[in-house]
Amino acid sequence: MNGRVDDKLRALLPIGISAASGDQRQEIVAWVDTAFNGGLVIPKSLVESLALVQESSAEAILADGQVVELETYKCSIDWFGETYETQVVANDSKFPLLGTMLLKSRRLEIDYKKQTVSLT
Repeated sequence: MNGRVDDKLRALLPIGISAASGDQRQEIVAWVDTAFNGGLVIPKSLVESLALVQESSAEAILADGQVVELETYKCSIDWFGETYETQVVANDSKFPLLGTMLLKSRRLEIDYKKQTVSLT
């Protein structure tokens, strides 16, 4: 999987996402967040446009130490040629975040000079 480093130095990777495995995928660009140990966080507006089904909620500790309750939704993503059923967390941010749970057993290379990102 190949991505890019943008002008704000964010490592970005494309991910195909849908409400269910048979649905048409929408490609999103997620910001690699190695400080986030979950899987995927997406904006609430994207949750609505994909018509994702809420599964539960989860308590989370934000970077500033604040404890919040976040809604989780069922979704399907394309992950290295396979369909991967997972939960995503919805938030009010602008960018989807890709956390370390999905990086497990993968090799992440970010080349800021060439502005490239590779996840294998």
